[in-house]
Amino acid sequence: MAAATRKEFWIVVSLLAATAWTGCRSKVSAAPQEIPVVSAGHAVRMDMRNDVTLTAELEPYFEVDVMAKEAGYIRHMLVDIGDHVEAGQLICILEIPELQDDLQRAKADVQTASAEQSAAEQDQKRAVAAQSIAHLSYTRILDVSKKEPGLVPLQEVDVAHSRDLEAEAQVASAEQNVQASISRLQAAKSALDHENALFAYTRIVSPLNGIVTQRYASDGAMIQAGTSSNTQAMPVVHVAQDDVLRLMLPVPEAYVGTIHNGEQVTVEVPALHRSLAGKLTRFSDRVQSSTRTMTAEVDLKNTNHDLIPGMYAQVQLTLADSPNAVAVPVGAIDGNGAASKVYVVDGAGLVHARNVSAGLQSPQFVQVLAGIQPGEVIILGGRSGLQDGEKVQPHFE
Repeated sequence: MAAATRKEFWIVVSLLAATAWTGCRSKVSAAPQEIPVVSAGHAVRMDMRNDVTLTAELEPYFEVDVMAKEAGYIRHMLVDIGDHVEAGQLICILEIPELQDDLQRAKADVQTASAEQSAAEQDQKRAVAAQSIAHLSYTRILDVSKKEPGLVPLQEVDVAHSRDLEAEAQVASAEQNVQASISRLQAAKSALDHENALFAYTRIVSPLNGIVTQRYASDGAMIQAGTSSNTQAMPVVHVAQDDVLRLMLPVPEAYVGTIHNGEQVTVEVPALHRSLAGKLTRFSDRVQSSTRTMTAEVDLKNTNHDLIPGMYAQVQLTLADSPNAVAVPVGAIDGNGAASKVYVVDGAGLVHARNVSAGLQSPQFVQVLAGIQPGEVIILGGRSGLQDGEKVQPHFE
């Protein structure tokens, strides 16, 4: 009897506990849900650019090893390292005795040829005068013999005629001698010009405006002729043009199609803590197979000569530019490519997922080409679990 009473007691307790638990669950289910708080921002308008920074070394616009055309000894060196020179400025003077002798000989040959021409012209004048007298004598004798036959022997007529022909031949020979003397004089003058040209090479001048960056010889040094067949010839000096410098940029293959001649660039010279404006002037239009880069050149004016060849410079190339673009923070983009989405919060606090087209990107912002208007509220993070149409509370940081 006691056991049955105990069993009934526990049954009643169990029923009461179940009833209480059901009531608690009903109260919990009926409690209102809290609105989630999300980090938010705004779509804005801003200038967007895609840049790439390339490092290159400043190089002279032109540079050349100044060689000697003729072998000789340096009599006097007029420049040294660091000297600024102008095109045509005398750098050094060579001592070449044999050239001096050849030049004097050529001058003497010209004088001789000129004297021979004068003598030939005088001989021609004498021949012309003799031919005139001989021809006049022959003409007179011939006229007399025709008017009074038998008065003048035919032999005298023949002799006069022969003298006239001989004088005429002498004139022709004299004229040829004059032409020959003129040719000899021209040849002598050409030889003199040649020797003068060779002798001019004893004065070595700078081929361009620039600075002497290296001196290879001093007074008294023997300099070999710098011909293409003599690769052991030593230069006199090295001259580099430094009023304009070049930057040879290795542009990666991925950016080759985005650069154009005349494009403005920004050049940073870390050693001088300076920023300069430059212009892309030319490029090779060929990708090197070994580096997969294309060489592009930027010219920099160096009027004050404060830029030194060999310095490193960083060049910022603008690959794309979109002014006044609609942009959102990078954290607002969900996904990538064609599947990119942005979660927008409307005025009622409801979430709307929109498909967007992304454009240029910076470290902080992404350009939105379509799908977003400036000023709209967008969710920056914590988007997992959000549903389209769900109510949220934006929190602006």
